[in-house]
Amino acid sequence: MSRQPYASHQDADIDIAELFRAIWAAKGRIAFATLLVTGLAFAAANVIKPTYRAEATVLIEPRAPNYDAENAKSADSQPVLDELNIASQVQLFRSADLIRQVAKDLKLYDLKEFDPDKDPSALNTLMVFLHLKRDPLEISPEDRVVKTFLDKLEVYQVASSRVIGIQFSSKDPKLAAAIPNDMVKVYLAIQSGAKLDSNEEAARWLEPEIATLSQKVMAAEQKVADYRKKTDLLPTGDGAVLATRQLNDMATALATARTERIAAEAKAQNAEAAIRSGRPTDDLDIVMGSPAIQQLKNSEAAVQAQISDLSVTLLDGHPRIRALKAQLASLRSQIASESRKAVASLENDAAVARMRERDLDAQLKRLKAQSAEAGEQEVGLNALQRDAAAQRQLLETYLARYREASSRLSSNATPADARVISRAVEPGQPFFPKILPITIVAAVATLVLSMIIVMLSALFSGRALKPAGPLEPETDPHKPTDRFEVKGDDDVGAAEMGAGPSTLSVYERRRQQAAEMAELEPQLDSKAALTTDHEPDHDHAILENVDTRSEASTERQVEEDEPDLDADQSFSVASIARYLRRNRIRRALCLSPQGHDGSAMAVELVRQRVKDGGSAILVDMTGSAIPTGLMAVQPNLPGVTDLLTGDAAFGEAIHADRGSLAHIMPQGRADIRTAMHGLDRLAMVIDALVEAYDLVLIECGPTSPDNVVSLCRNGDEEIILAAPKPVRRTLEQIMEAFKVLGHDDLVLMTQAPISEDGAGHRDVA
Repeated sequence: MSRQPYASHQDADIDIAELFRAIWAAKGRIAFATLLVTGLAFAAANVIKPTYRAEATVLIEPRAPNYDAENAKSADSQPVLDELNIASQVQLFRSADLIRQVAKDLKLYDLKEFDPDKDPSALNTLMVFLHLKRDPLEISPEDRVVKTFLDKLEVYQVASSRVIGIQFSSKDPKLAAAIPNDMVKVYLAIQSGAKLDSNEEAARWLEPEIATLSQKVMAAEQKVADYRKKTDLLPTGDGAVLATRQLNDMATALATARTERIAAEAKAQNAEAAIRSGRPTDDLDIVMGSPAIQQLKNSEAAVQAQISDLSVTLLDGHPRIRALKAQLASLRSQIASESRKAVASLENDAAVARMRERDLDAQLKRLKAQSAEAGEQEVGLNALQRDAAAQRQLLETYLARYREASSRLSSNATPADARVISRAVEPGQPFFPKILPITIVAAVATLVLSMIIVMLSALFSGRALKPAGPLEPETDPHKPTDRFEVKGDDDVGAAEMGAGPSTLSVYERRRQQAAEMAELEPQLDSKAALTTDHEPDHDHAILENVDTRSEASTERQVEEDEPDLDADQSFSVASIARYLRRNRIRRALCLSPQGHDGSAMAVELVRQRVKDGGSAILVDMTGSAIPTGLMAVQPNLPGVTDLLTGDAAFGEAIHADRGSLAHIMPQGRADIRTAMHGLDRLAMVIDALVEAYDLVLIECGPTSPDNVVSLCRNGDEEIILAAPKPVRRTLEQIMEAFKVLGHDDLVLMTQAPISEDGAGHRDVA
């Protein structure tokens, strides 16, 4: 591939030193322009009549007269104003009615500052006459003043707050402070008046409504009373009707009677069981609780005591003893009789309890029927009561609002929903112009602009440009190279046609270049050693020569690894890899006319380039996808076709080689015909890969030279011909095809000597 000299394709950089020299050369003009503009700015700032600005701030918050607890509670419960409400208040400050009131209060209509069109100049009159400007006198004076007022006014909301700022600019400092204060005064009056109007309208509307509601409440309560009288649903004071109250009382009495009956029957049964069994009845509750029995028991105990005392001195047959024993027997008979009477009374009590329970049960059933009927009637009563309660509650609400509105009207206590935070004060310093800042900004701007103009002039004239790299000659016979050049020049064409001088064959030319390289190796080694010996004690000298020595040692090590390298091996994969590395070729196209074997050599070339040091990637543009099969870890990976169709991202199309540290961009899974529609993206893909890799090898397979040349973009690509078993006639045909397309230089990569007919191989040297 031919190289162009620096005169046509050499890149250029900006010479910073030349730019500074150009600025220094023009320092006089820059200083003069800066001083001139600075003086003009200073004079203009002093000539301009100063403008003063004052500001007042207002806090928007809900306010109500807190003259009683009810109003204080209602004021505290009002919602906080949101952003939309604050923005609405800002617009209210800019309303035309408020501005007209302020202009009337401060007599702004008589000031020329607020009505400059009242006495138009000759120029304005001429422009109006020529219909170049609308006649300002056609607008009313009030509208002209409002328009000028708005131009000088600035109303804004303080960020993240409910504070509104009112700024006004004027030539008169007193007027600049008076206008914001008067605007706040008029605003508060408008807000307070709006509240008064709303209270008056509310009171006027509530009066007939209250009268109507009073009649409705009276009618609803009368319906309730009539219904109670008709249905005998008399209230008992606790919210229930009489039938329901009687039913509850009867149920309670029945439960008590049933409990008493059960207790009486239990006592009677216990006493009867004691009598039948012959057990003493002294421990029975009824016996122990009877006063007569207890008195007889006491008498029995006294008689028994007397008998015991007399038995000490008297015999049992003594009359006194017999009399006492007879008295004791009589007492015991009375006790037994009284006990039987007590037990009989228990039976009577149980019978009475049963009779009372039956009567109460019958009455309860009767009251249940009455209560059920009363419940049905109570449904209508509840409906009437709800209607009456609703009407009464609404009436009470209206009455409360009417009293509140009337009290506010009578006391005129309707504060506006705003509070003045700070009033505007007369400014002592003008807001505009700021003489010092204007002068400094004008000076700095002029200085920077002048320097930019000088630098642009130097750049456009070419004086501030320098070459980006060394001049690259078109040919250099003393430069060593490993490239295989199929010249295709006029001499070769004449030899093929049988006329003109004969030229070296491809193989002979390659052998001559190898010999020249061998002659230059000792010179390179001696130069590196000489440079190193001259500065043995300085680290920076070693660092400057490390690249030269490492490259020379690397090349020498490669030569030592292959001591018998002859001309046949100079077309090998390793030789081509060294050539690409030495010439810093980062973009290469590989044509493999022999199919699979050539694609395999392209894979070996990429791996060898990585092995020699650096990064490399192979882009599989073949139809057979042989490189993908040799390098990819698995089939059907996304690749270049998916990238061209947009089915895969850039990072998804790059994969690691399973046999080395190289990378592979497989053929892909998308349809090749569809991918060809996005072929214009391939150039961008290759450019991106070149920025990331030291070598980007595009394997094209056994395709035609036309297809290979179509992938060439800017002439930086190296075209490699991969022919494991090269045939002279085939190489000449390929050379002619590339020559017609404008490409004279090809790099041959092979594994065997060039044969004449393809059947065998022989050395043509």
